[in-house]
Amino acid sequence: MLLCFVSTAIVPRAQFLLSGTVYDSSKINLVEGVRVVSTGGLYTVTDSLGSYHLMVNEKDSISFFFRSKPTQKFAVKNVTDPSHFDISLRITVKGKYSTLKEVVVHTRSYRQDSLENRETYADIFEYRKPGIRPSMSDGVVGADVDELINMFRFKRNRRLHAFQVRLEAAEQEKYVNYRFNKNLVRRITQLQGTQLDSFMVRYRPSYEFVSRADEISFDQYVLNSSYQFKMNLLRQDAKKNTP
Repeated sequence: MLLCFVSTAIVPRAQFLLSGTVYDSSKINLVEGVRVVSTGGLYTVTDSLGSYHLMVNEKDSISFFFRSKPTQKFAVKNVTDPSHFDISLRITVKGKYSTLKEVVVHTRSYRQDSLENRETYADIFEYRKPGIRPSMSDGVVGADVDELINMFRFKRNRRLHAFQVRLEAAEQEKYVNYRFNKNLVRRITQLQGTQLDSFMVRYRPSYEFVSRADEISFDQYVLNSSYQFKMNLLRQDAKKNTP
C-alpha cells in the first residue's frame, strides 16, 4: 500500500470541491495519472501538473490509486484546506514538471473572495423585507418600532432589495467564471484563439447548472458542447465550399 503525507483539520462544509496536488516521495516531482476516488461514487484523475478537483461530501472518504495500488482512505471531514489537499506518495517518478524548493506563493481562492464580499456587504445580503416582528423590553413583548417605521420607507426598501439582487447576481457570475474558465475549457476542448472565445460565449452555462454539477458532469458538458461546436464549424465550412 502507498504511504502518504497529509495535513488535517476540520472542514465545516457539507458538500464542496476538493482540490490538490499529488507529489512523489521527493515532494518536488508532480505525479500524473493518479486516480482519486471518493466513497460517494465520484472519481477523477490527476492531470500533467499532478492536480485534481473532485466534488465530495463531508461524510466521504477519498483514496488515491497509482498503478492499481491504493493509499489509505482519508476522511474528508479531517481536511484542513479543501483547496489544497496535497499528498506525497512513496514512489519516485521522473515527471515533465516539478516544483521549486523553498518557494511560497500566497493566492486568494474563490471561496476567500466570496466570504470577504459577504462580510463586506453583510447588511445587504442579510436584508429582508420589513414586517411586524416582536421585540422584548424589560421582559415585556411588543412590536419592533424600527421594523414598523421601515415598513413605510418604500424607496429605501426598494433600493436595498435592488442592491441585494445585484450583489447576488454578481456573485453568481463570478462563480460561473471561476468554474467555466479558459484554462479548463482549453484543456478539454483543445480550442484556441477566436474559436475558444466564441465557444466561451456561446456555451457559457447557467449558474443553476454550475452550482449543481459535480466535476465529472461539468467536464462532460464542456466536452459534449465542444463536439457540437466543432460540428457546426464543419457545417459552416461545407456551406461556404458548396457552389
